[in-house]
Amino acid sequence: MDPFIPFNRPHVTGREYDCIREAVANGHLSGNGPFTRRCAAWLERTTGCRRALLTHSGTGALELAAMLLDLSLGDEVIMPSFTFVSTANAFVLRGAVPVFVDIREDTLNIDPRLVEAAVTPRTRAIVAVHYAGVGCDMDALAAVAARHGLVVVEDAAQAVLATYNGRELGTFGDLAAVSFHETKNVLAGEGGALLVNAPRYVERAEVLWEKGTDRSRFLQGLVDKYTWQDIGSSFQPSELAAAFLWPQLEASAQTTAERLAIWRRYHSAFAALEASGLVRRPFIPAGAEHNAHIYFLLLAPGLSRADILADLAADGVNAVFHYVPLHDSPAGRRFARAHGTLTNTERLSARLVRLPLWVGLTDAEIARVIDRVSRAVARAAAGARASG
Repeated sequence: MDPFIPFNRPHVTGREYDCIREAVANGHLSGNGPFTRRCAAWLERTTGCRRALLTHSGTGALELAAMLLDLSLGDEVIMPSFTFVSTANAFVLRGAVPVFVDIREDTLNIDPRLVEAAVTPRTRAIVAVHYAGVGCDMDALAAVAARHGLVVVEDAAQAVLATYNGRELGTFGDLAAVSFHETKNVLAGEGGALLVNAPRYVERAEVLWEKGTDRSRFLQGLVDKYTWQDIGSSFQPSELAAAFLWPQLEASAQTTAERLAIWRRYHSAFAALEASGLVRRPFIPAGAEHNAHIYFLLLAPGLSRADILADLAADGVNAVFHYVPLHDSPAGRRFARAHGTLTNTERLSARLVRLPLWVGLTDAEIARVIDRVSRAVARAAAGARASG
């Protein structure tokens, strides 16, 4: 039997071990050491954000963003239901109500036309989730936010080195969160960063990041001691995580290029399957330069996703589904509400299949994924016709 092809395999550049040894030798293993500052500077330089604050996770970055908004009980934050739980949890923890709106059928990103209709006097922010590293329509979302005086937060967890109209994702909103989880293109095992773009948030973000103290000002020699100034928490990653992340950031352009090559090979190979009407391939709108974070197929109505995934698993290929819509979950019904029908969210999430995509996939493995997927879809189609 052919070797099993996992959905994900964390990529290691080979320099991580040297950097971890250097961190140990530096004698600084807690947060905000030399590697933390080096990674933050890279993010600021590469994205153009005003301040990058490394966090222990993308979830932590979202929670830090939510704390900065000073939300009151019952305030509303508009976001898609088609996202990971952290997008909603960050704001629920501050007492806010996530208001779910539907996604676009083409990109699976939040639909700006529906966002404006969901605005109420309690609305404080819009959260844009860049699904699969493909940018939302940030021009339209920014226009809605400007008309209603709302804050824009980007959930750019999947979007490192992806752009929209030539500009880095994560730099359009007032605040943005990125992730360095082991499933992401650039990884630290667990990790993330808050990108601060709006100047009014910079100083307070540093205080909250430093557990609610003005330690950053103390380290800059601006005060003679640091004290408790505000709310805050322990958001910083250890230096070991930052040391692992540093060579990942340095190699990120090459990593992205290698992922894009796999993505494009899938995309070309499945054109015929799309032409047959059995699947739909990802759509990349004009102006969006994605980072090949995910390659997915949307199955035609009537095809059994469960059967296809089981068929692929039996053939040694680990393909997976993605988000269960938040509005249809127990916590979603308890803490949030949906604005209007979420038809696209429900219909598309139930038909989405993600394929293995990681640096190191061999040509033979890619060919085997393509072959097995094509066979599994054909078998499912034949079964659907026979039962219909």
